[in-house]
Amino acid sequence: MWTVLDPGAPGPSLSRPTVRGAQRLPTPSTHARWFPKTPAKSVVALKTPIKVDLVAGKTYRWCVCGRSKKQPFCDGSHFFQHTGLSPLKFKAQKTGTVVLCTCKATQRPPYCDGTHRSEQVQKAEVGSPL
Repeated sequence: MWTVLDPGAPGPSLSRPTVRGAQRLPTPSTHARWFPKTPAKSVVALKTPIKVDLVAGKTYRWCVCGRSKKQPFCDGSHFFQHTGLSPLKFKAQKTGTVVLCTCKATQRPPYCDGTHRSEQVQKAEVGSPL
């Protein structure tokens, strides 16, 4: 015979006992380690843009974090270095040569807007955040 339990009825508790007034400490999770709540800042990969040939209709992944060894495109470094950042996927509208940003400070990602010429970028060390 089956017995239906009333969740509001008194009975044994399956939860962990707590001390009155004690605060529950956050437990580190694997998810939090790999995907931090506050993403890292992008770092300056290079101080000059890169000209690349794009093919119309093809999807590309532009490196946002600045840590990729295959600039200006993503090589997955953001994931292995736990940055919390993701690459910017974009589809080329037409075939041709474009100039992509590598200072990671552009206001028109992934395209260069000349921000690399600013004093702030030129004074920054390659590999450091702005």
